[in-house]
Formats: sequence, C-alpha cells, structure tokens
Amino acid sequence: MDQRNALLRSWMFVPGNRQRMIEKSLGVPVDAVMMDIEDGVAPAEKDSARQQIAACLDQVAANLKSGKPFRTPARFVRINAVGHERSRDDLALVVRHGLEGLVVPKVETAEQIKTVAQILDRRESELGLSPGTLRMLAALESPKGLFNAYAIATASPRVIGLLFGAEDFSRELSLPLRREGEARDLVYARSALVTAAACAHVQAVDGVWPDLQDTEGLKAFALQSRRLGFSGMSLIHPAQVDAVNAAFTPAADEIDYARRVLKAFDEARARGEGAVAFGGQLLDLPIVDRARQTLDLAESLASRSS
Repeated sequence: MDQRNALLRSWMFVPGNRQRMIEKSLGVPVDAVMMDIEDGVAPAEKDSARQQIAACLDQVAANLKSGKPFRTPARFVRINAVGHERSRDDLALVVRHGLEGLVVPKVETAEQIKTVAQILDRRESELGLSPGTLRMLAALESPKGLFNAYAIATASPRVIGLLFGAEDFSRELSLPLRREGEARDLVYARSALVTAAACAHVQAVDGVWPDLQDTEGLKAFALQSRRLGFSGMSLIHPAQVDAVNAAFTPAADEIDYARRVLKAFDEARARGEGAVAFGGQLLDLPIVDRARQTLDLAESLASRSS
C-alpha cells in the first residue's frame, strides 16, 4: 500500500490553541492527529490556534529535514468550514511544510472539496511540494452531506477518507441529547457512509465516543464500528487510543483463522478440488480474499510499529 494512503485507525482531535497538548500529541501512539481550529476552539482563540499550529509544523518540518530519525502521527489540521472567511485565514497559514493533510468539516457538496483542492494545488506549487502531497479527510455532518457522500469522496484524488460527524448529524435529526448504547440510532447513517467510502475506495472514519469515563462503552462502540465496516475512528483523549487501535487491528485469533483458511484453500486447489470445505463451510473466493486482506493488514500494521 502507498504509505501516503496507509490505513489510519485512530484520529485524535487536539485543540489548536493548546500548545502543550499539540506538542504532547505528537508523541502519542495514535495514527493521526487532527489539530483543530474549528469547533474545538473559541472564536477569540482561532488566531492563536493558527499561529501555534504553524509553529508546530515548522518545527516538525525542521526535524524531518535534519535527516535524524523522527516519527510522529500523521499530521492533519481541521480547518473551519469552506466558504467562511476563517477557512481562508486557516489555509493561508497552516498549509506549509510539515502538514500532511486537512480535515474539511461540514462538507455537503463535491464543489466544496474542489474549492479546497484548487487552493492546495496553488499552495503546493508555491511551497515546492510535489502535486497531490496534501490529502483531505472530508467530514460529513448533515443529511445533505451524507446524501452526496460518494460525489464528495470522488471529488478529488486528494480525498483519502470520509469522517462521520455524529454530534452535528444528531442535531440535524433532533435526536436525544444523551447517547444510548452503541449509537444504534445512527446505524443507518454510519452504514451509508461506509458504503459510499467503499464505493470510492477511501477510508471510513467513525465519530467519537464522548464519554471518557465509560471505557467499556468505548470498546463496544469501536467494535461495532469495525463490524459496520469502518476502517478507523476519531477520538478526543489519549486514554482512548489503545482501545481504538485494538478494535481496528486484526487480533491473534483472526490472523490464525485467516492463515488456516488460506492453507486449506491452497491445499485443496493443489489437489485439483473445485469445492473447498473448511470448518464446516465452503470456502468461496470472497472468503479467501477477506482472509488475504486480514493478513495483509496485519503485516502492514506490524511493519509500521517496528
């Protein structure tokens, strides 16, 4: 897999106006950080957030240029909504060396993605970056955005994934304030986003689990997310990272089962058998392909952590 498009299981929001949090987040074993200038930052603090994020990215760029061993999570910035004056200020300041991508919030149309892509085209040229270096995660937070999910996901090759904005979406549907269970009331919307992402061959990132005290709830929600087809999940605190990463990483028993499936299939084919039986079921090609995908994912994740 192209390293630029490697699976990112855990995406952590970090307030852009909290310098200590930004610096600390770069050492957390999360797959991606989303330095925030949007909803997580008060209007009066947005200028400060832009400045602090820019300074952080400059330091990252200097460390990368030094040639010394240096690794951080993938570095994304959540800008303000496209079309707002604040988003123009965001893009003018945070699109620089050290940045890997943008989280574009409240996306409802493909045109919004194309607008940002055009700005990135220009800024990459000005910065001397290779075309297409900077990526986008599009956050869908409304019924209109969900309705246009496939068009949004395919609006630019820069889009590597769709993020489900659960809280804004819940407000649009006038859902109860307190979340019940594993967000069962949002299963349709989340499944629709996953399906659109799969059609576009991009990642699907679920919304946050908001209760920091409910560890078991987090685990159940992350497991449900994976079973719905999400490739990852957003989160709001470093304490949630391990549970999220674990949920989207093949477990030892899954890896063992996948290996045995492939072994049984290869042995049966070597004997010239058309139908392949394993564990009381017939193995067809989709099952075998999923077994290969499981092993490929496990190998990819293991190589990144070594």
